[in-house]
This record gives sequence, C-alpha cells and structure tokens, in this order.
Amino acid sequence: MSTSTPHQTIGLTTISRTVASLAVGVVHTLERAVIGPDRMRTASGNAWEAICADRARADQRAELERLVAELAAARARARQPVG
Repeated sequence: MSTSTPHQTIGLTTISRTVASLAVGVVHTLERAVIGPDRMRTASGNAWEAICADRARADQRAELERLVAELAAARARARQPVG
C-alpha cells in the first residue's frame, strides 16, 4: 500500500490572485511615493468624501426642485385670467 500525495498544480485562479496582489502592492507603493504618506487615501477619508458628495447632490436636487416649483407657479399665474 502506497501513500502518495497528489501533485498540486498551480491553477489560473492562483495566478490571477498572485498578479492582483502584486499589482495592489505596486499601486500602493507608487501612490505612497508620488503623493506622500500624509496624503494617502484612507477609509475614513473616502467616507468623508462620500458624505460631502451626497450632501452636494442633495443640495443640487433641492435647488432643482425649487426651480421647478418656481416655474410651475409662474406658469399657473400666466394661465389665470386677468380679472
């Protein structure tokens, strides 16, 4: 009785994960070198940017709704007969 272990092969997913891992490492190192460690993007920085973007979109939406309401009111006034 022989106990031979099967040969492990390197699959395509293993290669893809390795390449992706190396690419992330290179990008991280390059970002740190180009912009400096003090200006690195962080999760809290990304969250704050998302909050600011949401607020800006809400402000734009409110302004658009105000303009539409103003135009609708002006149109309603224009349709009223002069008495």
